[in-house]
Amino acid sequence: MPGNLTFDALKSLVSSGEIDTVLACIVDMQGRLMGKRFHAQHFVDSAYEETHCCNYLLATDLEMYTVEGYAATSWSGGYGDYVMKPDLSTIRQVPWLEGTAMVICDVQDHHTHKDVPHSPRAMLKQQVARLGELGLTPIMATELEFFLFEKSFDDMRKSGFRDLEPISGYNEDYHILQTTKEEDVMRPIRNGLYGAGVPVENTKGEAETGQEELNIKYAPALDTAEFHTIAKQAVKEIAWAKGRSASFLAKWRSDKVGSSSHVHQSLFDKDGNNVFCDDKGEYGMSETMRHYLAGLIKYAPDYTYFLAPYINSYKRFQKGTFAPTKTVWSIDNRTAGFRLCGEGTKGLRVECRIGGSDLNPYLALAVMIAAGLKGIEEKLPLDPPTSGDVYEAKRAKEIPHTLREARETMRKSKFLREAFSDEVVEHYARAAEWEIEEFDRAVTDYEIARGFERA
Repeated sequence: MPGNLTFDALKSLVSSGEIDTVLACIVDMQGRLMGKRFHAQHFVDSAYEETHCCNYLLATDLEMYTVEGYAATSWSGGYGDYVMKPDLSTIRQVPWLEGTAMVICDVQDHHTHKDVPHSPRAMLKQQVARLGELGLTPIMATELEFFLFEKSFDDMRKSGFRDLEPISGYNEDYHILQTTKEEDVMRPIRNGLYGAGVPVENTKGEAETGQEELNIKYAPALDTAEFHTIAKQAVKEIAWAKGRSASFLAKWRSDKVGSSSHVHQSLFDKDGNNVFCDDKGEYGMSETMRHYLAGLIKYAPDYTYFLAPYINSYKRFQKGTFAPTKTVWSIDNRTAGFRLCGEGTKGLRVECRIGGSDLNPYLALAVMIAAGLKGIEEKLPLDPPTSGDVYEAKRAKEIPHTLREARETMRKSKFLREAFSDEVVEHYARAAEWEIEEFDRAVTDYEIARGFERA
């Protein structure tokens, strides 16, 4: 159970006055929490059954602009309602917000009350159910990387996001002294999330000025996506409360390394055994794991969009920055797109290193499960691991280099259309297309500085 409160426990806390607000949230295409703040008594009296939201929430961009061209909803369709159906197993307290609890909602069609197919949560639930039919459970974990900045979000916005100053002045990878200086932000993040039922393991400095990493214990895939989303919200809200700002932009400056979101994954059977493990297999890998990993690798170009959904996402993929550019696997090698971790142990798993900090975890986990399943179904053979500096591996297959390329590869993917439907693929293809159109209209500081006088 991902939450840390039962509905009855919530009612008791509301009755005692300890909880007066309930956040009812859905997850949008960008991986953000959207929803309503309920008076807690009204929620436990009636709204726990369902509430409603405008169906444009799964057809907007980061600016909440009502983008034309979606089949699911539009101005001509009148922008009607979706049902927000609270999943009462996800109720949790939110310690960093006074008197507040939260519940995650499924997004359902207003007439049929079936999950909306392109809802990120529905897409992940669908793939988890497919594995469930095989008696398997995906156990996954994500690493959240982000930058902390000295000034607040409001100060940053008013300055036009210029002169951005990270909270530290030097690379703080594993650095205890520098991270001690940041504990006024990072300690309440750890403790607040743990109090909300998110099994935080640790935080650490990452390999850049002002860069942080938050690690959360592995869990079933849907729980992992929820932990990730809530953690991202908490980081931003707690940083804001402390007069700082936190950014999950994949690449905020050209001469700084980017922020990733590595995804660890394995499969467990009904008895709680890791089916990726086989003591007799090479590197301790079972045939199931070899097929699953081969599927991840073969279809990585198809699903790269869901790991890198914006123009900026592709600025992160640079040689010598630990951001992979090749779809090969290796044994404990951080230059490859896929890394075998825990070789020869019961913790054997594969880490996908392609995704950026700007990914939507529900979508990322869903497409990777689908790819791994496809590998199992097709009994795909696994090539030998790559060693050395994978950036220099000339024959290794590349991931898409731009959002344009990733969008076209996604649209042409028979695998994705089979796993999620034509309608879902076209929906997200339109989201990618809009990002491209918006960027193509923009005049950047780079263009002005380069050509103002010399062009």
